[in-house]
Amino acid sequence: VSLVVFASFSRCKERKDKETAMLENSALSYASGFTISKGNNYWELEVTQAWTGADRIFRYLVLEENAEKPTGNYDAIIQLPVENVVLTSTTQIPHLDMLNATEKLIGFPDLNLISSEKTWKQIDAGKVTDLGAGPSANTEMVIDLAPDWIMISTLGEDLKYLDLLAQAEIPAIINGEYVEQHPLGRAEWIKFTGILLGKYEEAKVAFEEVEKAYLEAEKLGSSIEGSLRPSVLSGVLYQDIWYAPGSESWGAKILQNAGGNYIFSAQKGTGSVQLNYEFVLENALEADFWIGSADYSDLQTMGNAEPRYRAFAAFKSGNVFSYTQKKGRAGGLEYFELGYMRPDLILKDLIKILHPDLLPDYELYFYQRLNESN
Repeated sequence: VSLVVFASFSRCKERKDKETAMLENSALSYASGFTISKGNNYWELEVTQAWTGADRIFRYLVLEENAEKPTGNYDAIIQLPVENVVLTSTTQIPHLDMLNATEKLIGFPDLNLISSEKTWKQIDAGKVTDLGAGPSANTEMVIDLAPDWIMISTLGEDLKYLDLLAQAEIPAIINGEYVEQHPLGRAEWIKFTGILLGKYEEAKVAFEEVEKAYLEAEKLGSSIEGSLRPSVLSGVLYQDIWYAPGSESWGAKILQNAGGNYIFSAQKGTGSVQLNYEFVLENALEADFWIGSADYSDLQTMGNAEPRYRAFAAFKSGNVFSYTQKKGRAGGLEYFELGYMRPDLILKDLIKILHPDLLPDYELYFYQRLNESN
């Protein structure tokens, strides 16, 4: 009997080894939080950094039409073609728009956050269900909608609903794009969504266009010598603590690529760093520019909200820029929706602000200078 069991085990292992050998890895250029492998009529996606410090890997299987399921354990299995999906973060909306798949969206928490005009056409036509305001989608409503899959961001509280969704046989896919700190790393997650929609080739093309535009702009910014780089302050006070991007963060890297000298470049961290006002005043009092000043509408409102802001040279000279230029129909900031996918536009905006001669014909897309008052 033991020989039969051993032979059977050997055949299983042989089959599994063969299937693993047949998997072909698709190299990613910037993203480090997921991997793509292509098999015979199927794809494997692994999310290796679902959130900062994640200690487990999530595995997803995406089957082409009429494909046989290979052996293996997966956190979710997607069967193509996909008709209906639910998203939970505005940063995922541009993926559908750029892949001509906007009409597949059938549910989203708090529609007012959405900026995309393509998506609003679907909302106006009554094709997108509002899953309610708050940090997470209404699970019962999601189950009633029965989407082909739901994409979850680990920034919210959605993780606790994974078991409920699994019981309802709704594939819940985790998107960890925000953990990426290379500006193009977040944008490369469109390939992840592309596979889930059966549109990998289209996703590759869309990403390569963004990559090309970013790298061209980055060349301009990197040509600026250190002595010609203006000093840049970033962040705002909240309850007496100044929150600013850490030097290894996505935001700080784009500032560097734009030819700026970031005041807090010695403050290590991939997220926000917390500083006291005295430290910021001492280091950034004479900074040339202040970029990323929350969503104030004008300088007067900003100064009234926090009089200590008025001490800074950038405030006095009117060199304060906010990412509030474009808003969706219901007031959602387009920067928070499209920014991950289009870092090239953010980079060009910052180059235009810091070194306007480098992009003479370019008009700011996300950012605007705050006027004295509206």
